[in-house]
Parts: sequence; structure tokens; C-alpha cells
Amino acid sequence: MTEFEHMLVNSFNTYIEENGIRAISYRLKQHRFTPQFLDVLVDSLNPDLYLGIECKSISVDKGANALYFSQHFTVDKNGIHQIERISNYLNKSGRRGFLAVELRLGTGHGREAYMIPWNELKKNTLIKISNLRYRRFGVSQKSKEKEKNYRVDPMEWERK
Repeated sequence: MTEFEHMLVNSFNTYIEENGIRAISYRLKQHRFTPQFLDVLVDSLNPDLYLGIECKSISVDKGANALYFSQHFTVDKNGIHQIERISNYLNKSGRRGFLAVELRLGTGHGREAYMIPWNELKKNTLIKISNLRYRRFGVSQKSKEKEKNYRVDPMEWERK
């Protein structure tokens, strides 16, 4: 599990606990020969919180200025693109899908993260970092645990 995925799972579970919601966020363990459809799942009887999230973390500090579908996503041995595989999974499972993009801004500048509704990915083949107009969710510092978590609010992500 990447640091971003770990932080996102913890952030969701904090949000769920603080709001008294019957739900759970988790990441399935990835096995070498077993396909993994999404990075983070949230299970809930509330359809707004029945989520599937693909995570991408890129370094703006190292010159990344866009998220390219040909570079940052995979194609399986049958030639099926990751976006298509995830779209099929979301359609069959009934989950709301999101692409979580974390921008690592470099030493001393922290990180930013954006939630992009999955249906927006069907309209684009390139997501320019400079043009991210999607709902940003910030980082908060937990003083007791000294652990950074993202503030999540799934109810706000599709509202513009």
C-alpha cells in the first residue's frame, strides 16, 4: 500500500467514525497474479458512500505537469486499458467511482490531493495538473498522533 493510499483509507475511516456512519474503508491486498480493480474501497449501505477509488500520486517537483492516460495507467495482457477495466467494475458493482490525484509539491511545500469523478475521465484523455478544477481536499495535522491525514467529505465531491 502506498503512503497516499494508506492516508486515504485512514482519512475515510476517521470521517466515518467522526460522523457515526455505518461504513468502512479499506484496501484489498494486491497479489502478483490477481488483478486489482481499484486501490481504495468504501463499503456502506448509503449509496453516496459506496465508493471505488483509483489513486495516482505524481511529483510536480520532479517536473510532472499532467496525468497521461498512456503513461500513468496500465494496459493488461488482453490490451484492455485500466480506465476501461475500472469503468466496467464500477458499472457492475454499482459503486461511485473517483480518481484521487495526489500532487507531491516538493520539500517544504507539502501535498495537495484532488478527487475527480470517474465519469469525468470518459471526457478526457489527459488531465493537466495546472488546470485541476476538481474538488481539492486538504491535509490536516493530528497533533496527538503526528500523522497527516486528508480531510475527506464524499458528499461534496460532485458538487461544483
